[in-house]
Formats: sequence, structure tokens, C-alpha cells
Amino acid sequence: MVKFLIVGLGNVGSEYAHTRHNIGFDVAMAFITKHGGQLRQDRLAYVADVRWKGKIFVCICPTTFMNLSGKSVKYWMDKEKVPLENVLVIVDDVAIPLTKIRIRSGGSDGGHNGLRSLQESLGTTDYPKLRFGIGNNYPKGAQAAFVLGKWLKEEEPLVKKKIEVCVDVIETVATAGIANAMNKFNNLEISL
Repeated sequence: MVKFLIVGLGNVGSEYAHTRHNIGFDVAMAFITKHGGQLRQDRLAYVADVRWKGKIFVCICPTTFMNLSGKSVKYWMDKEKVPLENVLVIVDDVAIPLTKIRIRSGGSDGGHNGLRSLQESLGTTDYPKLRFGIGNNYPKGAQAAFVLGKWLKEEEPLVKKKIEVCVDVIETVATAGIANAMNKFNNLEISL
């Protein structure tokens, strides 16, 4: 049976819940909830196992904090024997507008500390990523506060819709492959 590792990046702790930086957790949770999975606390992560369309999805939200995410991802990849091409890392991205997502089969960390940690642990940048655009609507020098901040009230409906689109992305990657997912979603303008 084909196995996937779905990785939602974020930070543990109530002060980080539903912030822009934790969108990876929120997307992973939406996928888990849709498919009736149950989160449990396990080694270096919250973990849920989902079975869907003859595939196994090991979904993790690392508990190592963003900057050490690679340690958790490497552990679960090895433990579950998931090949690199069947990993999908969901991450926030300030370089992409709020109305967009980007799926890539590889590519640099783009200055993201969570992805930098993965690159160090895995020894490569060649693993699939789902980048959730959070935009860059912040004054000079205020990026950290913006990224760690909560969504604006007026952004919430669009974010909710984008999370649903990202669940569709995960399903598409698993059933049709990453190239098809890229063709279907990378040019999509997501609006209400």
C-alpha cells in the first residue's frame, strides 16, 4: 500500500494556534478531520493515520518547534519508510500573495527556518512542498510580528477556503501525482 507523509509545519502552544506561521498545522488538521483521523501525541510530533482510496497518510505536526522541524520529519520518514517523493510539506510563505498557493517538487527554503531545518536533516531540497501564500502586508522590520500574528478578521473567510483547496491539493498529489497537482492549482487565483 502506498504511504505518504503529510507534514504541517508550525509551532506548538496556544499562543501560536491559528497564526499565519501555523497554517501548516491547520491544513494538516483539516485533512485529518475530513478523513476521520485522530491525532495522538507521539515522538517529536502529533500524529494521525488516515486511510483513503487505498493509500496510507501518516500526518504529522512536529512538536520540535519550527526551527527544528527537520528532526521530526526525518524521524517519521525513517520510522514509516516513506520515500522522499511521497512527503508533502505544508508551509506558510510571505513571498506568495494570500490569493495563491504554490506546489513544487523541490526548491530552496526561501529563507523559511522550518524548511531550512528540513534541508539540513534530509540533506536535500528535493522534496514536495505546498506553499500557502500569506502575503507580505507588513511594514519594514515587522515581518516576524506579521508571520506570528493571527489572521485579520476580513482574511479569515478566504483562509478557510484556501485550507479546503489545500486539502484538495493533498488528495490530488496522492491520486494524480505532483505534476498534475501543480498544473491544476499553481495558477489558481483563490477568491471568495
